[in-house]
Parts: sequence; C-alpha cells; structure tokens
Amino acid sequence: MNSAYGLVLATALAAVTFATGCAQQGEAAPNATQPAVEDGSSIPVEVVAPARRDMLATYTGTATLEAEADADIIAKVGGEVLSVLVEEGDRVKNNQLLARLDDRQLRLQAAQARATLAKAQRDYARQVELHDKGLVARGAFEGLKFDLDNLQAAHDLARLSLSHTEIRAPFAGIITQRHIRVGQTVQAGASMLRVTDPTPLKASVFVPERELARLQIGQRAGVQIDALAGKQFPATVTLVAPIVDAATATFKVTLEVDDAGGELKPGMFARVGIVFDRRTGALTIPRSALVENDDVRAVFVIEAGKARQRALTTGLTNGGDIEVLAGLSGGEQVVAVGQNGLKDGASVRIVSLESSASR
Repeated sequence: MNSAYGLVLATALAAVTFATGCAQQGEAAPNATQPAVEDGSSIPVEVVAPARRDMLATYTGTATLEAEADADIIAKVGGEVLSVLVEEGDRVKNNQLLARLDDRQLRLQAAQARATLAKAQRDYARQVELHDKGLVARGAFEGLKFDLDNLQAAHDLARLSLSHTEIRAPFAGIITQRHIRVGQTVQAGASMLRVTDPTPLKASVFVPERELARLQIGQRAGVQIDALAGKQFPATVTLVAPIVDAATATFKVTLEVDDAGGELKPGMFARVGIVFDRRTGALTIPRSALVENDDVRAVFVIEAGKARQRALTTGLTNGGDIEVLAGLSGGEQVVAVGQNGLKDGASVRIVSLESSASR
C-alpha cells in the first residue's frame, strides 16, 4: 500500500469514527486507527478479487557488465613510437595496423642474421659433398648441422622481433584506451593500447549455494541499467560454475546480455534478475493482504458482511503479488486494506478508494 493509498483510507476511517461519535452525544470518539466494534458498528475495509496472471520466480543480484574480448596491447619490443594510426573510440578489424615503432636496429639485426645463415648454409652444402665422399668425419659433420640449426633459429627470432615493431589489433573491436604518443620511447612490456569487443556483453553474479539446483544454462534473465533510467535488457544464462567457493559459499553464474541497439557499455552497473520458475495463469492476491502469524499465512474474506479468516498455502512471490496454491477459489472478496486488527466474524463495511476520496 503506497502513502497516498494509506492516507485516503485513514481519512475514511476518521470520517466513520467522527460520525459514530456524533450519534452518541457525550461519548468520546474511539481511536481512528483502532475502530471499536463493541457498539455493533462495522469496520470499513477495502477488498480486492484474486486475479490470474503469470508468475515468475527470480533470483536478483548486481553485476558489472564486461566484454567477452578485452585486452591490453603490450609492447613486445622497445623503441620510439613513429606513428599512431588510431584514436580512442575507433572501430578496428582483426590484425589491423594500429601503430609503428622505430625498427631500424631490429632491421639491421635481422639482415645480419640472414647473412650469417646464408654463409652457414653454403658451408654446410660443401661439407655434405665431402661427407658423401668420406672426407669428413661423422662427428664433425653432425656438429655443422647443429650450428646451422642454431643460426636458422637466430634468424627466425630476429625476424619475429622485427615484426613486433608493427602493433596490430589482436581481434576486431573498439579502441578504448590509448597510452602512447608519437615520439615517445616505450619499453618492452609497457601497455600501449586497449581494444575491446563489446559484443556480446557479459554479466557475472555470485549466487548463494542454496540456489544451485535452481539455476542452469539456457534460463532466461534480464538486466536493468540504472545509467539508462532503469531500462531493461533481455539476457540468457550461458555459464554456471561447476564448483562452489568455500570461502563465500557462492557460485558464479554468467549471463550474456542482448544489446541489439548497442546502448550498453562495458563497466556499467547492472541489476540482474534470473528467472528460474514460471507459472502461467496462477491465482494471485496482493502480498499486503496477508495476515501472518508465526508460520501461518491467512487472509480475511467477506461473507454476508462478516470477515472470515482463511488459511492459505502460498507459492511464488513476484513484486507485490503472491501466488495462492490453496485456500481460495478465485471468486472471493479478499480484504486488502484494514485487515490488521480484524477478528474472525467481525462486521465489516466495504469502502473503495474512489468513494473515500470523494468525501
């Protein structure tokens, strides 16, 4: 019951109490919040009819949106930055050239390794001819082969180092960070750029282990984004961790978020709801209509102007509604406002929000 709703009902209760007091001259008016029934007057209540609707059982939590592919591009060799070909926000393709480092020293080293390897290959070819004629000892010939293999590896390594002066995108995505400038000297291991592929976006929540049996891959879910005025986006459970963290007694559940319009950004805060059960056409009443005493849940229904208490068996809860499994057939008038303090068999009078507000 919202504040306006409660105010209207309180006004109606006060009006009834005032009228009763005027009819009984000289007698003090009863408390408006606790209507008296000793004089036979009826208690004003508001009623609702049970309704049938789809009910969802959900687990709710919070998460931060993450990109499936997100990587810092690290310098594998040091050198001066000669050019940067992208800016933050640029969309790039897989293996696209992003920046260049000064390659002169590495290019010379690669040329030196190539020349050394070529000389060794010619020498080895001559030694093969002599070996075939029996003019070279077996041990000396095998040593030459090992030397040739070593020089081949050195040449390949020099070429690989030279290729690292061209900074390329590891996958298609968007440049989200740029840490380098033209003319800057970077060291091997320094972060140069960051590239992110925002599709698909993931959200990971850590769920208490008691919910483990309820969650499984393929279940539907949704995320609500505060930064977008609470807008909701559909999602699907794609991963349920096979282990429970003993330290926190939780397990990780990963969702894939459907963002067809490209509105979401990695790092956004999200409120997550995972649907693990659905009931179609369930009989429901407002949760606020319940009268709870220890483990017993009940409601008051109106029968011939009297309030009669009915014990209920309830099921799923969704927002302000609760599912009724047993105790109601669906045709009753259920007291939704004014039930607190009622007793079984008390005389009641049905009032409505509209009629109360018009007085």
